[in-house]
Amino acid sequence: MTNPVSTATSAAIVVPVSKASPTASVAVDKTQLDKDAFLKLLVAQLRYQDPSKPVDSSEFMAQTAQFTQVEKLEQMAADSTAALSLQQGLAASSMVGKDISWVDTDGTSHDGKVTSATFGGSLTAEPSLKIGDTDVPLSQVTTVRSGG
Repeated sequence: MTNPVSTATSAAIVVPVSKASPTASVAVDKTQLDKDAFLKLLVAQLRYQDPSKPVDSSEFMAQTAQFTQVEKLEQMAADSTAALSLQQGLAASSMVGKDISWVDTDGTSHDGKVTSATFGGSLTAEPSLKIGDTDVPLSQVTTVRSGG
């Protein structure tokens, strides 16, 4: 078993980070550290430190502060996603009763009156508009006109 501690004079720790998870169904970019990897590095640093030269307490506090910043940034990203989802839902609902134009996936342009809006049911689902029997994703709408 190899020791994951670097033998360089700095307090660098070498911990292998896998590029893919065998249980992951979606490809995840592991080229950047997330909070779990950061915490693993911090724990490995404490576990494999040289007892005769323990980690400087100010350095440890700086690393802990960085970990807290990573957590807060992740929370801000989640909050931004939720806010965007709400804005898209409000935009979709404001189009009910209005005439719209949209371009479908084949590039064909269509017109119609919006009869209802669906928010999607999750923070990642795109709202859609109902025109007759057709569901139109909000992102395909090109023009909105007042209904008449």
